[in-house]
Amino acid sequence: MLKYSQKETHFRNNMAACLTTVVEDLSTVPLVALNMTVRRTLSLYLNPRTVVAADWTMVAEAMGFSYLEIINYQQVPNPTERLLVDWQACSSEASVGKLLSILEEVERNDVVEELRPLIDDDVRKYHESLKKRALRPLQVPEVDSCIPRTPELSGLTLGDDPEGSPELFDAFICYCKSDIKFVHEMIRELEQTNYRLKLCVFDRNVLPGSCVWTITGELIEKRCKRMVVVISDEYIESEACDFQTKFALSLSPGARNKRLIPVVYKSMIKEFPRILRFLTVCDYTNPYTQTWFWDRLAKALSLP
Repeated sequence: MLKYSQKETHFRNNMAACLTTVVEDLSTVPLVALNMTVRRTLSLYLNPRTVVAADWTMVAEAMGFSYLEIINYQQVPNPTERLLVDWQACSSEASVGKLLSILEEVERNDVVEELRPLIDDDVRKYHESLKKRALRPLQVPEVDSCIPRTPELSGLTLGDDPEGSPELFDAFICYCKSDIKFVHEMIRELEQTNYRLKLCVFDRNVLPGSCVWTITGELIEKRCKRMVVVISDEYIESEACDFQTKFALSLSPGARNKRLIPVVYKSMIKEFPRILRFLTVCDYTNPYTQTWFWDRLAKALSLP
């Protein structure tokens, strides 16, 4: 067991007292407020396995992850970052304050001391962004659409009218290029039938020439009511699909508002993404429920 001098003990006690105040102030701040600098620094501290200080495995235990889940995380290049993403997605307790409390619980006050200025800056920026949103005048879509838009965002899709309202969709389809054949089937079944749904398919609807990440964020956050995630082995390896899924979840932790709908259309060898396990899946591979597949999916996308 490590022994501390009187000075070190006094320092640790002061840090614990300060941390209690921090936790009270930050308990309602979601993890999405933390930028990549904080996450990268936290990973540098926690990823290395060591016997003299708590690493990411003890943090994972405190977050509530099971032994088998922690074992699986050992195969991930950056387990700390993956923990933060998954914890945010599946736990209602996930917050900046709770994270600091866990770091205190596993006696990593050195990490808190290092990250505190960065965290305070991130939280300040997060609150400022909330205030700016709150100060925006409430307007109906027709009035809001008349506000001049930047050239980058005024003509994103084929149906955009630069002088009028932006094109809106029932769902954004998150898919890997190799799954495009199933996306075509989805278009036939959901758009060209009595369901009359409007899907946003990147390769079909988006105009070329602008930043992919900017366009994707705009479409998911402001243009689409839902997001359909086509799950396959190839999807798991796709950086674009990973970004789109995590971005949508960060907008609505737990997918409470912007509903994500995972769809499995073929058998898989790799493990189903844990970040989506808490969501009900539309399974096209089950022959006993395939008859109801399109009707279930269409009704889920038609909800207000």
